[in-house]
Amino acid sequence: VRLDAGVESGSVIGPAWDSLLAKLVITGATRTQALQRAARALAEFQVEGMATAIPFHRAVVTDPAFTSDPFTTHTRWIETEFTNTITPYTPTGTEETEETAPRETVVVEVGGKRLEVSLPAFLGAAAAPAAGDAGAGLKKPKRKAVKKSGSAASGDALASPMQGTIVKVAVAEGDQVAEGDLVVVLEAMKMEQPLNAHRAGTIKGLAAEVGASITSGAVICEIKD
Repeated sequence: VRLDAGVESGSVIGPAWDSLLAKLVITGATRTQALQRAARALAEFQVEGMATAIPFHRAVVTDPAFTSDPFTTHTRWIETEFTNTITPYTPTGTEETEETAPRETVVVEVGGKRLEVSLPAFLGAAAAPAAGDAGAGLKKPKRKAVKKSGSAASGDALASPMQGTIVKVAVAEGDQVAEGDLVVVLEAMKMEQPLNAHRAGTIKGLAAEVGASITSGAVICEIKD
């Protein structure tokens, strides 16, 4: 059993790297032995103060689909067959009433894929009509149009929704853009994220250069009438 870690309290992780705190490496003379050691090591592995993937790994290394010989997991196993009974992470200091509050599973669509999300019951109920409301259950709410841009926009300002590195600038100071036009492309977590104009107008105060690292919320430019 080996634990590799390259961060300590106060470390700053750059945008070009995965948010990896530590790597637990398990070896064994056989796959069965390695799985047994992995299960024990993960049971004893504790990280406090933030959500981690440890509970998920604990579930996987003991799941019959993963431990069987031959194993029956595949690239879509998590999405289609894995039974998620993992208790949602609760930050330290959260009131007990929140920890024990009933939860509700709702289906959301992200990037064209339907996913199940566990929410506190009162949040799920807020999206549904009350039982006594006229027409309850008869009408589905209209789906809002999905914006082409993944950016965070407020008024004239176009801000980055994440920490990343600018790999492309598609506009120049003073350019006229239409809503949805590409402004910049960010690279984060080995993926490229296009940021598009949230409104039509003129590019002002462009603060974007290829290769520059920006933080989440950093204003890239303003789009003015």
